Amino acid sequence: MMLTQLRKQLFECRVLVVGAGGIGCELIKNLVMTGFHNIELVDLDTIDVSNLNRQFLFRKEHVGQSKAKVAKENALRFNPDVNILARHDSIINPDYDVDYFRQFTIVLNALDNRAARNHVNRMCLAADVPLIESGSAGYLGQGETECYECQPKPTQKSYPSCTIRNTPTEPIHCIVWAKHLFNQLFAEFDEDNEVTPDAEDPEATDANKQIDQGSDSNLKISTRPWAESVGYDPQLLLRKLFQDDIKYLLKMDKLWQKRKPPVPLDFDNLLEGKVDGSTCNNNGNNSNDNTVLKDQLVWNIHECVQEFLHSVTSLKKRLEMSKSYLIWDKDDDVAMHFVASSANVRAHVFGIPLKSLFDVKSMAGNIIPAIATTNAIVAGLIVTEALKILKGRLDLCRTVIMYKNNLTMKKLIIPCLLEKPNKGCYVCSSKPEVCIRINIDDITIRHLGEEILKKRIGMIAPDVEVDDGSGRILISSEEGETEDIINCKLSQFGIRNGSQLKADDFLQNYSLKLKVIHDNSLIDGEFEIEGDIPSTEDESNSRNNIGQTKRTADDLDYPSVKRSRLEIVDSDDDLILV
Repeated sequence: MMLTQLRKQLFECRVLVVGAGGIGCELIKNLVMTGFHNIELVDLDTIDVSNLNRQFLFRKEHVGQSKAKVAKENALRFNPDVNILARHDSIINPDYDVDYFRQFTIVLNALDNRAARNHVNRMCLAADVPLIESGSAGYLGQGETECYECQPKPTQKSYPSCTIRNTPTEPIHCIVWAKHLFNQLFAEFDEDNEVTPDAEDPEATDANKQIDQGSDSNLKISTRPWAESVGYDPQLLLRKLFQDDIKYLLKMDKLWQKRKPPVPLDFDNLLEGKVDGSTCNNNGNNSNDNTVLKDQLVWNIHECVQEFLHSVTSLKKRLEMSKSYLIWDKDDDVAMHFVASSANVRAHVFGIPLKSLFDVKSMAGNIIPAIATTNAIVAGLIVTEALKILKGRLDLCRTVIMYKNNLTMKKLIIPCLLEKPNKGCYVCSSKPEVCIRINIDDITIRHLGEEILKKRIGMIAPDVEVDDGSGRILISSEEGETEDIINCKLSQFGIRNGSQLKADDFLQNYSLKLKVIHDNSLIDGEFEIEGDIPSTEDESNSRNNIGQTKRTADDLDYPSVKRSRLEIVDSDDDLILV
């Protein structure tokens, strides 16, 4: 009887799947084979060659086509009686409003970026529709959690320009520098990607005054014009980047008072083979080890130099043929070899461990390589939790986490009791409120809207008014309505320490109160968001009082999930590192 009822629910319910990537492909297959009859699939992406090794619904002939539409066509082969509506579109499109979400019984997320995840989270809260969130990172995966935004997520990390250009200390610094070098030489020009030594480094100001820049004329022009002036000669580029520029850096002696100074590349001896590459800084890995996959070998310095010379020559020819500029792509072998060799030669100069091509690709492409089996397991967990919701057994729902090496519990898949919503969450709490620490004499209305409300808080089309009874509008989602004041400072409108603003996003059916904390030490658009992290007491209570769910003998292996475990990775294919 119960099985018959479940089959009826599967046939009648409407499911929205957002994302048709690594997890999405597995999920669609699971849904049609489980008996779900009405499925809507939304994904904006098209199929790339790099997707084919793990997104099994796609083949080589599908490259360039819509993921959603191809996934639908191939999923129907498993069960042609299922109704699948595929939309090649962004879920953030205003057409997908609260009423759109309300038509679904359940929403299953298989997304690969935080902005879309935040948006779907808010739409499901507004529509009162159950949402199952998921993600994976290599061998790690999660199947289900409370409101996606209840737990603060780490922000994308960036590095000061002077660190990248003058004083790298980690492999990632060299990799970022190498990507900037690619852009400087071959991509569309961007002055922010300069790679020459930064003579304006404040840490070396006094030393810079003593440097005779007349003897370093090559540094007075940016990298692209210099490369063009020498015809992209690979040996001259190698000498400039890893010998001449390094010698210039050494003149900034103040930089090296507490740091190990770099050693300019022994260019001539390297080309003549007089330097023993096997003893160079290659992290102890032998590039002749036949037991290691080719891409996981660490090149010695000889190999790095040869790869650099070869890739520059190849990219130069490609640039000449394109008659435009090149675009960085982690799946372009030549571009990847250029970045890996450039990063490793720079790392060698600064005494930093070298990395394999595989590692550099992971870091340069901002990814943790996706594991197809992990995606399949996560997709299975999603459907398992969805069935519990359809049966009305919310008490059985779990946050499920996958660990590659779980030495304490000796289990690969760890189910945990659900957490109550974070009382300090500025999305799902009853009265969402945050404090924004800003310099009111520095922050403009444009910056408030674009950087704080849209990029940081995740609104789509915010309307903002001063919450003092005056109804004064600072930002309007109606185009042009507040355009004349968009570049004004907040202080010009009487905003001061303690002022309150009300922000509404009617698309998301979301309102947020912002309390302004003035801090004149913040400059250049800096700001801090406060009030989105619960107190220790609240956190403890939320762990110990899980709604009406009682712990039984069956729950002994289901620990209440810790905050640190609840971080949802930002992608099934991509985890931002840089």
